[in-house]
Amino acid sequence: MYYDVVVVGGGVIGCGIARELSRYHIATALIEKESEVGFGTSKANSGIIHGGHHSSPDTLKGKLEWDGNQLWDELCDELGFGFKRIGELTVALNPDQLPTLEKLQRQGEAKGVPGLELWDRDRIQTEEPHITEDAIAALFAPTTGVINPYEACFGLAENAVANGVALHTDSPVTGLSQDGDTWTIQTPNTTLQTRFILNCAGLFADDLAQMAGVGSFSIRPRKGEEYLLDKRLQGFVKRVIFPCPTPVSKGTLVIPTFDGTLMVGPTAEMVDDKEDLTTTAAGGQKIFDFVNRIVPGISPRDCIAEFAGLRAVADGEDFIIGPTAKKGFINVAGIQSPGLTAAPAIATMLVDLLKDEGLAMEEKADFVPSIPKPIHFASLPTDEQIALAEKDPSYGRLVCRCEFVTEAEILDAIRRGARTLDGLKFRTRAGMGRCQGGFCTGRCMELLSRELGIPITEITKRGGESWVVRSRKEEVASC
Repeated sequence: MYYDVVVVGGGVIGCGIARELSRYHIATALIEKESEVGFGTSKANSGIIHGGHHSSPDTLKGKLEWDGNQLWDELCDELGFGFKRIGELTVALNPDQLPTLEKLQRQGEAKGVPGLELWDRDRIQTEEPHITEDAIAALFAPTTGVINPYEACFGLAENAVANGVALHTDSPVTGLSQDGDTWTIQTPNTTLQTRFILNCAGLFADDLAQMAGVGSFSIRPRKGEEYLLDKRLQGFVKRVIFPCPTPVSKGTLVIPTFDGTLMVGPTAEMVDDKEDLTTTAAGGQKIFDFVNRIVPGISPRDCIAEFAGLRAVADGEDFIIGPTAKKGFINVAGIQSPGLTAAPAIATMLVDLLKDEGLAMEEKADFVPSIPKPIHFASLPTDEQIALAEKDPSYGRLVCRCEFVTEAEILDAIRRGARTLDGLKFRTRAGMGRCQGGFCTGRCMELLSRELGIPITEITKRGGESWVVRSRKEEVASC
């Protein structure tokens, strides 16, 4: 098939752009190398919608941060993913850090960010009594939110597909060539032709640009380790807690996630391996030592899960967005923090860029901006839970005891596109609780096998070769 636009990369940036392009009468495809969208950096970040004041307005990411921040409420209303504005505090522990708070406040006010306030020690202790008494001041930003970024990816992609976008997963780009105004993209499963390629390939955006013959930048990963804490700490802090930032990192944070659990992290370590998602004893020690200086009641004994994500850091630390020397090839690269926050603004920016590059963009009269909202059984009042279970008995069968996830929710997730255990986990929270899938994994695999019509030995954790079980025949044959 010949497309007007092919978006390469199904993270939150690529999914957001694909969904925005689905508003128009153009042929669009979204291709992703993983088995499901959102399985790269987007599933392993801090899940924060930044308040709008952290990045300098002199940078592209600083200009897009506040614009993107303001677009998330409408997206949440339309697509039904987890998002709420809980505010943040950036904490100063000594007088030398006070100028940083004042700079952040001026920076935000210059962009029009409302509600920024400097709090003294007494106000901090009144509002957040578990923050250390060593905190002498803090900058409060009410516009900061928390989000389930993987849910946002799923919702954006589902809505894009519903509006005509073709989605190709398990489709890494293996070849790229240009003939006149036509680009040909090779993947292991298909060949696509298109007028425009949007390079949203994240950590691999420099490799894709090199394949296109416009390799003018490099991407180096910055690894961030994150640690998820037990739900007994729910409500221990009410807002996202930041330390004063450094030139390369916003620091180690305490994050009340949308679902209530606390998360601490990340580290900020430059690595060379774009597949290095390891966590380390040293990283964990560094995180908890730092967190204990700001919120002393948090202990590493409360950790129930740990993971790492890689931020795509480009030369110069700013976003790289725009056309290249090869007509039709457009970079959307180096999208590190606050890339999640800026994602909706980046999507609208790309519409304008494509128009400037000569693509006719006629809006659809029949664009549907919403999808059926997923039901989260655990968050419903008891009477609504009873009514649902009476109407559909699968709501009365628990699959995940830790997170109170029902069979009906698992089935809905599969029908919406989940093909792996992680796909189910990120859509429903099955496996995210205290036992980390010890109870529910077997039942999730049975339901995936039944609904997809494939043997249980073909079920993977996250696609590729991440199988969980193997057949006895295969095991005997290999002996």
